[in-house]
Amino acid sequence: MRYELMDATRRALDRRAVQAQRDSRTPALAAGVAHRGDLLWSAGVGTADLGDPSVPLGVDTQFMIASNTKTFTAVMVLQLRDEGRLRLDDQVDDLLPGSAHPGVTVRQLLSHSSGMQREPVDAEFWDSLEVPATERFLDDWNRRERILEPHTAWHYSNLGYVVLGQIVAHLDGRPWAESLQARLLDPVGLRDTTLEPRDPQAGRYYIPPFTDVPVDEPILFTGVIAPAGGLASTVADLVRWHAFLIDPDESVLRKDTVTEMLEPHAVRNARFEGAQGLGFAIVRKGDRTWFGHTGGAPGGITGAYSDRESGLTAVVLMNNSVAKDPEGVSIGLGEHVAEHDAPPLDPWTPGTTVPPELVPLLGVWFSEGSAFEFRVRAGRLEAVVSGDGAEVPPSVFAPDGRDAFRTVSGRERGERLTVQRRDDGSIRLLSWATYRFTREPLGFGERAV
Repeated sequence: MRYELMDATRRALDRRAVQAQRDSRTPALAAGVAHRGDLLWSAGVGTADLGDPSVPLGVDTQFMIASNTKTFTAVMVLQLRDEGRLRLDDQVDDLLPGSAHPGVTVRQLLSHSSGMQREPVDAEFWDSLEVPATERFLDDWNRRERILEPHTAWHYSNLGYVVLGQIVAHLDGRPWAESLQARLLDPVGLRDTTLEPRDPQAGRYYIPPFTDVPVDEPILFTGVIAPAGGLASTVADLVRWHAFLIDPDESVLRKDTVTEMLEPHAVRNARFEGAQGLGFAIVRKGDRTWFGHTGGAPGGITGAYSDRESGLTAVVLMNNSVAKDPEGVSIGLGEHVAEHDAPPLDPWTPGTTVPPELVPLLGVWFSEGSAFEFRVRAGRLEAVVSGDGAEVPPSVFAPDGRDAFRTVSGRERGERLTVQRRDDGSIRLLSWATYRFTREPLGFGERAV
């Protein structure tokens, strides 16, 4: 049965959308909330094109999405990693012939922790708005400053994503835009996400602080700087993109790769309210963790965020260069639904088999006095700390040789679990991340029998 929002929820979301449009003095605002790609609510507030009031405003109206483009660039980099064509700790100098910035890694660029300067352009760019030629990219890159030591601070860098776009292009042997089309836009079905805006499209405006008369804005992120913020898209396509990220087609992107991208790599602010993953911002609100990105470019201020646990996605697109708080507005829409009209819970479903080799491992094991429950779900071995709530994800194990497993997700991801046996073949203890797990609680000085 299709999940539908209550009328009261829809009215509250309508009011939030109008309030955001008023607060930002944006000529147009398009927004939507979806559940696993199914659009639950949408709104178009204002006028898409002030020169042509007949232009429709809704989920299919294109806006410049600015730095939401970075999520696409980041995913392509991780695709290349999964294909074995680069490593996250590879240095740019090893991937781009002619690069002369030793020690700058792919991981650092993805997580804005490289210490490289913010912008890929000279100061004069902001007067001329002339995009640097792609042919001179390496010369420009080599002249840029590393203003901070790596990993000492989160320092947002458009420059970093321009470099990542060039890495994608170099390794694929084709322009970044062609890789984007082939790797993501076509497979995910994002027909309305483009580099060249198409109709119906929202105008691009700047509203000066002391008047209410809009000024037309140019398209800025083109050419070599497009991988950092050059895409136009719609509410409907961003909902589709986030539905893919929540539950990716593994022929395009592995699920565990998305999990890896959403692990914190840098703290974004002094209040510890947000973190940076690999290409995605991570925001904690109560019991929920939202991932996504904002975008800010001339005439395009955007926010698109999702909560993997609930499957909710919230998107807001605005066309005033100085529109306010796209992260707060989009997450606020999603939070309202989660708090007041949450998606239905999926029912528990029984498994079909328990692999015989896992049966002796099931039950309670103790490590350092703490109890852990080892169990089977959907045919796979899992472990949880006894007493943890359902919101804490289990550790999941995959076979890794005889009497050995590898932790593929959850606590101690990447660590080995090995089974140590007595002479008669019975299990003496488990060793997980080198710590021993025994059937009875033991002190450090007590030897397992």
